[in-house]
Amino acid sequence: MNASPSSAREASQRQFGANAANYATSEVHAKGASLGRIVELVAPQPHWRALDIATAAGHTAFALAPHVASVTATDVTSEMLDVAAAGAVERGIENVTFEYADAHDLPFDAATFDLVVCRIAPHHFEDPATFVAEAARVLAPGGTFGVVDNLAPEDPATATWCDDFERRRDLSHLRCLPISEWLAHIEAAGLVDAAVETMGKLMKFVPWAENMSVPDEVRAQLLADLAGANEQVVAWLRPDLGDEPSFVLTEGLFTACKP
Repeated sequence: MNASPSSAREASQRQFGANAANYATSEVHAKGASLGRIVELVAPQPHWRALDIATAAGHTAFALAPHVASVTATDVTSEMLDVAAAGAVERGIENVTFEYADAHDLPFDAATFDLVVCRIAPHHFEDPATFVAEAARVLAPGGTFGVVDNLAPEDPATATWCDDFERRRDLSHLRCLPISEWLAHIEAAGLVDAAVETMGKLMKFVPWAENMSVPDEVRAQLLADLAGANEQVVAWLRPDLGDEPSFVLTEGLFTACKP
């Protein structure tokens, strides 16, 4: 799916502006296993200056805050930044600041941060390669990059089906990337020592739909499509269409360093 940077950004702003409060309490975002694991993988240090790109309700910034000197949390949706700022006040977190910033054009000088992270957001980015390049630019030499996102399978047809399925829930969804593409972007940005882990993430259908206020008729069609999916899609999403329908997304957790 092709979209201009401005139209992609505006779609995200509409979708997440209308549903910002949902993300403050979303189990997947607030307590998902990848949150604690990415903090472990990047091994934050007390003197570090960290940047959290596309912070949404601030969960990743909050998880990093006890381990670093400061966190700058950014997003393109003002409603999300308001929710995140309120969350910091509620938690008594004082070393996180919030700023508007586009992941494709970060308003920071080169070599500003010791750590740059982004979690469960790049599938909304119009140009993931530019995002990774910008992250590398603002990293100080020796700095660490960490990203978590839902993965696409390497098979293009299965990936297209999954993207279409997600896009009908969330109109701002653009595309999930396979591992091979993420590693290529990381290498092209000049980052080294790239490593990847994967983990399954159980998605209960009802909360997944409610997070984006999906209409009942669309929910019914999504369930029907999941029930009629081909073998490749079933193998990737592992749907369970019992009393409490669910499926499994695969997250990729990537780390790399700036030489």
